Amino acid sequence: MKSLVFVLLSLALVSCWPKSISFVDKNMPEEWKTFSVKTFENNAANTPLSYAATFSEKVKDAVQSNTSLLLNPSTGQGEVLIEGVITNYSVSPIAIQPGDNSEKNRLSISISYTVFISKPKEDEIKFTATRFIDYDSNTDLASVESVLLDEVNAQLIQDLINKLMSNW
Repeated sequence: MKSLVFVLLSLALVSCWPKSISFVDKNMPEEWKTFSVKTFENNAANTPLSYAATFSEKVKDAVQSNTSLLLNPSTGQGEVLIEGVITNYSVSPIAIQPGDNSEKNRLSISISYTVFISKPKEDEIKFTATRFIDYDSNTDLASVESVLLDEVNAQLIQDLINKLMSNW
């Protein structure tokens, strides 16, 4: 009797089990097939010289990896055009200790995104993403900057991916 109940319960559970689970592209319009990224403009002081071009390439890689959109090599072509401006790149002291010394510094970066949509209807979405990371003030920024940038860039790009995948 226990075996029969187990078999019936197992069949009931298996028949209710989802065929697939996916969190990618569920809210992106079907008309979106390709995208392009215009090299980001740098309007922030103290930004490393190659940051805008490097960030633009990271955006391309992330959109290709996390969505079904294909990169259109012609800038300005495709159903989705992504461009942006680096508006802030700053290091500021935080966690001030006695004697006006800071224990930590904060690297902050802000990107103003503009996403142009050509299909299913023309649309333009603008938003700003700001992210930061703290590091020990005794550490020279130049020695940890690339690691810090990788982490902050991942967060800034995830904000863009989330916006692309959300209901516009």
